[in-house]
Amino acid sequence: MKLEGKMALVTGGGTGLGRAIVLALAGEGASVAVNYSKSEAAARDTALSAQKAGVTAITVPGDVSRDSEARALVDRAAQELGGLDVVVNNAGWTRRVPHEELDGLTDELWERVMGVNVRGAFYCVRAAVPHMERRGGGVVVNITSVAAMTGGGSSMAYAASKAALGTLTIALARALAPKKIRVNAVAPGLLATGFGGGFISDGMLEAVAASTAVGRPATVEECAQAVLHLVTNGSMTGSTMIVDGGLTALGPRDR
Repeated sequence: MKLEGKMALVTGGGTGLGRAIVLALAGEGASVAVNYSKSEAAARDTALSAQKAGVTAITVPGDVSRDSEARALVDRAAQELGGLDVVVNNAGWTRRVPHEELDGLTDELWERVMGVNVRGAFYCVRAAVPHMERRGGGVVVNITSVAAMTGGGSSMAYAASKAALGTLTIALARALAPKKIRVNAVAPGLLATGFGGGFISDGMLEAVAASTAVGRPATVEECAQAVLHLVTNGSMTGSTMIVDGGLTALGPRDR
């Protein structure tokens, strides 16, 4: 039990990758706060599943893109769990806009995607730092995307937001190292989840499988294991782990 006695918060933790991360942390003994914005039923179900590992698991509502709500949900998680050692910034937002449709990137879309994906992560880290300091240090893991490196993904705005989060990860790692707080990131490739309205089709997943060195897309469980590694490996900070079967690093395989 690598995380026994530790307390963790996972934003957007009720569904998809967030759920897998919650269960991975709970499986190693961490008490977990499952944050949600809209998916209350799913968050409660995830918390109940985490409790089966014999840990405390609670739900905490809040929109991370609003500083006041981010502060409130972080404080509530720390208060109800008894402290805070780990924050996983998994909450994200996107909307499908083909990259050639520049006029589709409205101000409202830019505001929402940057608000959740970048400012939301910063707000949660800023709110968590005092709690982690009281525990003698802590760990932050930000969920970025391979879109940050490739410029692909659901929209240009989404790719830009994830690239910004990658840079924020490095800046936070440098700034918080004196406080014994490590900051890393996981960049998943295409995952079979309902994120972004479920625009990922079977055909897209099949295309990735045909192109990827390992012959298939990564799974949410594999991405969650990468998060767990960054949480437990005390030598790592300022790093981004790409979990996409080698597609970004190696390019499409020869068929």
